[in-house]
Amino acid sequence: MTFGDRMREYRDHRGWSLGDLARATHYSRGHLSNVENGRKTPTEELVRVCDRALRAKGELIGAFEAEAVARLDMTPWETAELVQRMQVSDTTSRTLETLHATVEELCCQYNRRDALELRREAHGWLQHVVDLLHRPTGLKAHQELLVAGGWLALLAGCVEYDLGLRSAAEATRTAAVQLGVEAEHQEIVGWGHEMTAWFALTQGRFRQAIDAAQRGQAAAKFSSVHVQLIAQEAKAKARLGEPGLQDLLESGRAMLERLPYPDRPDNHFKVDPAKWDYYSMDVHRIGGDNDRARAHAQTVIRDNIAPDGTELSPMRISECRLTLGFVAGREGDLEQAVGLGLDGLRDGRQSRVHLLMVAGELDQELRSRYAGEGMVRDFGEALRAV
Repeated sequence: MTFGDRMREYRDHRGWSLGDLARATHYSRGHLSNVENGRKTPTEELVRVCDRALRAKGELIGAFEAEAVARLDMTPWETAELVQRMQVSDTTSRTLETLHATVEELCCQYNRRDALELRREAHGWLQHVVDLLHRPTGLKAHQELLVAGGWLALLAGCVEYDLGLRSAAEATRTAAVQLGVEAEHQEIVGWGHEMTAWFALTQGRFRQAIDAAQRGQAAAKFSSVHVQLIAQEAKAKARLGEPGLQDLLESGRAMLERLPYPDRPDNHFKVDPAKWDYYSMDVHRIGGDNDRARAHAQTVIRDNIAPDGTELSPMRISECRLTLGFVAGREGDLEQAVGLGLDGLRDGRQSRVHLLMVAGELDQELRSRYAGEGMVRDFGEALRAV
């Protein structure tokens, strides 16, 4: 499937005409038609603008890159060759560029790939990087390796926490921060604080989550992770019943709008406008704003379903279904609440610890509203089986 085919597929999926897309992107209808039909090759800027307008979550960017690679008759990263070059201490710019491309692709697979498999591959690449760091390299190459290792450690730590491996996740997170500090890479350091905030949030240590989120914001100002740290702070404060949440969310959205649209919005360590709906959903759910929570959940589900029905982010969709279960339960529809809750617990790539936190909150909500109901007991049993 060509880039133009993929763009038309997403445009139809969103119910947009070429005129709608032209108004949203400020490219002419005729130019967009030529791109769709293969008469013109799109620029990288057009691809990013269309991906953002159609809320394709990096799918259009990926299609464009795959098409460009196919024209060159090569793979984006030649794994076997890259490993061979690294084993002989090759730290040329080509090796490092290929390594960074490989690391980014792994980070883009976080939301959908099998967790154990992804952890194994991330650790394998991290070991290759560590081996090179122990050999003589130039100063610039050494720093590039530290950065690659930092991202790999962050990814491995996230996956380990998803799997319930708390001690391993914390050790890997610590290693990532150390690599970030040594590389003087504040965004990696900031993500290390974000992971601490995430760990604390899902373990019910809300004050510690706020503290970690604020430390991270101070360490990595005006970056993508700064936005996510604001979201973690808002989530923790919502669970403590603190005021000012809407102002906090607005500050995060305002910062996000000032940042450039990410080259790969499907990278787990990038935050794009579509991801902000997901964060806002959680805060509004906890705050009892059913209408906003439902609207955000529906938007996130819609944005994470590809035209062929594939779920681009099963983890987010699971939480959205749990959120819609909350709303249904609050509005008196127990059957729908339990059905949505069970759907949220089933299938797909899961962050087990995070899923248990949100599903546990739904279980508590249903028990308080529908004490003694058999359907509530059924949901509780399904939750304990996860």
